[in-house]
Amino acid sequence: MPRDETAATRAFRAARDVLLEHREDLDAARRAFTWPRPEHFNWALDWFDVLADGNTDPALRILGEAPDGTADTEVTYAQMSRRSDQVAVWLRALGVHRGDHVLVVLHNRVEMWETLLAAMKLGAVVVPTYTTTTAGELADRIERADIRHVIAEAETVPRFAGIGGAWTRVVAGGTAPGWLSFDASHQAGDDFRPDAPTRADAPLFRYFTSGTTSRPKMVEHTHLSYPVGHLSGLYWNGVRPGDRHLNVSAPGWAKHAWSSFFVPWTAGATVLALATPRPGPRDVLTALRTRNVTTVCAPPTVWRGMVQEGLGARPPALREATAVGESLEPALFHTVHEAWQLQVRDGFGQTETTAQIGNPPGRRVEPGRMGWALPGYDLRVLDRETGHEVPDGTPGELCVRLSPAPAGMMTGYAGDTTRTDQAFRDGHYHTGDLVLRHPDGSYAYVGRTDDMFKSFDVRISPLELERALLRSAAVAQAAVVPVPHPVGLWQAKAYVVPARGHHPGAETARAVFAEVTRELPSEKWVRLLEFTTDLPLTASGKIRRAELRSRPRGGATVHECPVTEGAPR
Repeated sequence: MPRDETAATRAFRAARDVLLEHREDLDAARRAFTWPRPEHFNWALDWFDVLADGNTDPALRILGEAPDGTADTEVTYAQMSRRSDQVAVWLRALGVHRGDHVLVVLHNRVEMWETLLAAMKLGAVVVPTYTTTTAGELADRIERADIRHVIAEAETVPRFAGIGGAWTRVVAGGTAPGWLSFDASHQAGDDFRPDAPTRADAPLFRYFTSGTTSRPKMVEHTHLSYPVGHLSGLYWNGVRPGDRHLNVSAPGWAKHAWSSFFVPWTAGATVLALATPRPGPRDVLTALRTRNVTTVCAPPTVWRGMVQEGLGARPPALREATAVGESLEPALFHTVHEAWQLQVRDGFGQTETTAQIGNPPGRRVEPGRMGWALPGYDLRVLDRETGHEVPDGTPGELCVRLSPAPAGMMTGYAGDTTRTDQAFRDGHYHTGDLVLRHPDGSYAYVGRTDDMFKSFDVRISPLELERALLRSAAVAQAAVVPVPHPVGLWQAKAYVVPARGHHPGAETARAVFAEVTRELPSEKWVRLLEFTTDLPLTASGKIRRAELRSRPRGGATVHECPVTEGAPR
């Protein structure tokens, strides 16, 4: 049904338009921008449906395997608005009510976007989860997140066997005994009306963190923090009305909500999504070349894969390119820039926040730097011991000032007051990430505080060593973790995926060690190297270092760095 503009709609539009107006002038954007903070706000009703009223522009295009686009599925804004109303009516009849927690385990299919909008309209709390989640992880999520309803991909249904509880079971992409078919929603009416106004501070999402170093935490976001908070991501990505935005990420990762939902639909752009559950570099390159993509965001692992595949000529319509998830190394930036004359603009954010830092359009990128504080974020670099601000050029913990707090901030870790109190203290949100600030106000990433380790009394950042490894032509992917050493406590071990044309043997290992010893002082050398065919990654493309640290020793060949005079023994 048509939706009228509300005061919240107008405030949201005004804030968006300030960022669009100053899209290439960060200083002006930071001065002019203020977060809209309505008391009541439901982005699906107050923004998307208003934008969609009579709008026949494509809102979503799922890209099939045929390069000519014949297998693509396209949905207009008006169609998506009506279908999400229909799904909301159907889910309400199944017993989905305001405040209920709904586990969503779906691929990039139209039903995923319909479900997110419908749940938002109902005031339900969405718990997005990867389709690769194991049976044990599903059981943990259902218990810890107090799940009342599950909407799952048909292929994942067997993993729910044996998980107890009186939760509603809905299956998409097929049928399953004892599960309701999502297809039945097409028989519902589309006369949805909300049962009450939605408070902006009401919970909307519970995201499980990627768990690269510890058990996943439950991050809770509200109808303010993600729908409004992602205005910062709109600015960083540089998405404009009418754009065709491709985001390479899997549903279940918070970045999917960032750039495959809120950012493009806030702009009035088209979401492009790859239908294949695990797209490879060739799939991404084909989409860029054949679908008139104007803006793209992908993790560095995908950009490296595209380089290995062969970048070729610049995609004809591509205007903006961004990377997030892991730090973008300068060598990769230069390779893409040389091939396409396009800057891949790095950025930084967390599941707990929206985009905090980024290289926005219009600014010359300094390779190796994440960028500047984005509009609406006031950042500090603090000493972890004293809590005092550190001088420029000195590594410290990145912290967000909370007076006032930016809109794009989680309410906390659900069910874990201890971790919440550790994150929010002394007037700041503590990110747990180490950075250094340059005199021009830009930031460079150093590493996670829980990834850092000491070797022979020298503090080691795995990221610094990984960047040195990736400068070698023999290395496609690399990850560094600490392993025990009888004298130095820990020593650095690298897991390396060799580049195409390089054999994983002693000769390649010597070439890699030679690169590292040229780049780094001896106290920071990688001491051990093991070749592998792939690295364990989260659905967001982050390296799961915790899994590498727990890998059993023995079996694989481990190459040792030649000991040189003056090096730690």
